[in-house]
Amino acid sequence: MRLAGINIHPVKSTAIRPVEEAYVGRAGIVGDREWMVVDGDGELVSAREARELFSIVADTPATGGRADLRLSAPGHEAVEVALPTEGVRDITMFKQVKMRARPMGPEVDAWLRRVLDREDVSLVWCHDPFQRVLKAKDGFGVSDHAAFQDDSPVSLITEASVAAIDDWSPEPITVARFRPSLVVEGAEKAFAEDGWSEVAIGPVRLRMVTPVSRCVMTTIDPETLEKGKDPLRTLAAHRKWDGKVWAAVHLGVVHPGEIAVGDEVIVS
Repeated sequence: MRLAGINIHPVKSTAIRPVEEAYVGRAGIVGDREWMVVDGDGELVSAREARELFSIVADTPATGGRADLRLSAPGHEAVEVALPTEGVRDITMFKQVKMRARPMGPEVDAWLRRVLDREDVSLVWCHDPFQRVLKAKDGFGVSDHAAFQDDSPVSLITEASVAAIDDWSPEPITVARFRPSLVVEGAEKAFAEDGWSEVAIGPVRLRMVTPVSRCVMTTIDPETLEKGKDPLRTLAAHRKWDGKVWAAVHLGVVHPGEIAVGDEVIVS
């Protein structure tokens, strides 16, 4: 098997940025979901509530950009901002995950408010991803951290699994619906990743934690922003247990390092 894709999402819920190589650290791929949009109460605003986020392209040095953060969107002039060096605010994800983050400042906040047509949104940066220790009850250890990723530092899906879901679905389903960190080609069968315990990619070692339960965000077409019923409807017919539907897997980082598209993937 080979690594077919590496995806970075600099700002949570913004456009996917495929890269050819990346560094996987203890808190996930460097540059992935290190920024997040929050409302006036400091709570996460994702594409679940503001699907226009999918149309925003974020670039950083990790995606080949020159600025600390550059945001662009159709019909709007791009904005470039530097990382803040002071100030923190309390923020939350899903009303439960409590963290502290640095505000990015009024210039980028004004830009976001124009693009999203909301007056209560702001952008924050996860200046210290190691402040968030993932929960032992979810299968993580004290060395497992994450920035603004939902539940784990790294997620993975195989091309075979996406192809199976696409075959089952009455409408086209691409890997972009699942927004994985890593995409693997060459798996012998669909959903083989469910049974892996460890994944080695070059010097990087990853540990299987749990399959990924999928949410309504997968039903939004990332290109048209139109919302449908699939792939959740299809997954409910084929991949439903414990009251949820499942596709892809959550991974913890055992050993960090550099990875590149084309690297051999070895599993146990």
